[in-house]
Amino acid sequence: MQCSLNLFGITRITAKISAVALTIGLVACGGGGDTDGTAPGAQVNLVGAGASFPAPLYQRWFQELSQSDPDLQVDYQSVGSGAGIERFTQELVDFGASDVAMTDEEIAQVSRGVILLPMTAGCVVLAYNLPDVSGLKLSREVYVDILLGNITNWNDPQIAAINPDITLPDQTITVVYRSDGSGTTGVFTKHLSAISPEWKEKVGEGKTVQWPVGIGGAKNDGVTASIRQTEGAIGYVEYGFAKSAGLNMASLENSSGNYIEATAKSATATLEAVVLPENLRAFITDPEGDNSYPIVTYTWMLAYGQYDDAGKAQGVEKMIEFGLNEGQKISGEIGYIPLPNNVRQKVLETADKISPDYNITLK
Repeated sequence: MQCSLNLFGITRITAKISAVALTIGLVACGGGGDTDGTAPGAQVNLVGAGASFPAPLYQRWFQELSQSDPDLQVDYQSVGSGAGIERFTQELVDFGASDVAMTDEEIAQVSRGVILLPMTAGCVVLAYNLPDVSGLKLSREVYVDILLGNITNWNDPQIAAINPDITLPDQTITVVYRSDGSGTTGVFTKHLSAISPEWKEKVGEGKTVQWPVGIGGAKNDGVTASIRQTEGAIGYVEYGFAKSAGLNMASLENSSGNYIEATAKSATATLEAVVLPENLRAFITDPEGDNSYPIVTYTWMLAYGQYDDAGKAQGVEKMIEFGLNEGQKISGEIGYIPLPNNVRQKVLETADKISPDYNITLK
């Protein structure tokens, strides 16, 4: 529903409208401004949907944003990157979110234009449930073979060979994967396709793929829950989910042949080896660097190039400004990777085009 209400252009006749009717009009407008500007103090409500990967972070951001700016309320729905892109493309939301940057074909479907904004980054980890096993290492060949179903038992000689100090159980491996359209799956399968010709040929990459073996779980929290409930399970989830659930995470072999734990330090080392292009769309499939963790991704907010509602345009910029400033401090606190300063500056310059009436600043 579109509605226009200019409080400064009220005529003598409309000035006689009762307070009740005026209140109804404001509610019908949703509190947002029109293309001529938003009245001071009018509340702006934004709705976003998309990736579950950054959902705990975004929900924390928007809760704190609403406390510092009560006139701006943001509702973020964690539906997965695939569903988020669909809702964004259909213009059912004010912004979207995805762990895989939109493709040229997807962008072409949005008549209002698309602005891709990396807002944080994180690791995709292989979390596992073996009660008496910690410090597990997995080589590139081994974790691909587990996911392909070529290795089916935890005491397989290939796993034992790279973990000589660990007693591995004689237990069947249960792979847990994402059953929904997922940016985390897109990131993970891009990596697998980059390091394994067999994976690329048999399975490939995408937000949804046909998994050779295993059981499915919806969103990051669903996969995390399945791993916790299934002894012998292994699955891919965002680092923050695995950390919050207390799951063990395997150290993975990187392109230099080193086994790297997922930490803020190792993920930052990965980002430092990547140069963001002008369109802010980068795919980190198999990063270089001795200390780089091998599966790291930016996660993007998706904004429209044009907003008919000036109030919402300003609201989107204010939301992004909070994320670039206070939000980056929160990122590091809960297991996400703060953006390097040069990336923050690039995001600012791009996002500042959304509203002509508001200028984003970095603190």
